[in-house]
Amino acid sequence: MRYEDPVEELSEAECRRLLATVPVGRVVYTEHALPAVLPVAFELAPDGRLVLALRADSATARALDGTVAAFQADLLDPATRTGWSVLVHGRAAVVRERAAADDLYAGGLRPWVGGPGPVYVALTPELVGGRRLRPAPAPADM
Repeated sequence: MRYEDPVEELSEAECRRLLATVPVGRVVYTEHALPAVLPVAFELAPDGRLVLALRADSATARALDGTVAAFQADLLDPATRTGWSVLVHGRAAVVRERAAADDLYAGGLRPWVGGPGPVYVALTPELVGGRRLRPAPAPADM
């Protein structure tokens, strides 16, 4: 009997395709020398960057600006223990061009939690990887 690994490594192209199917992920960054994780609304820009929508009154945009950060998104089914997870590492920068920010706003990208107008942070991917979790094979009868 051959063992079939229920974990499949995903190509970068498949990771990008999957990222485009969910509206929220988690940004991982450093805050006061400690790791921090925050759920954020995002979209995959045509140029390949991930654009995160943050509240304008959040210190997160300042903490991310000019740093290396990680971003993770997934879609998991707890009943079947299947799904996928994608992890992106890259450099983050606040979107300062007013026209670009206006276009993102006009396109509907908003922070996941309401509040003051959005601030956008673009994450330029340097490392992209992911895994798909398939159903585990049924145990053999003994």
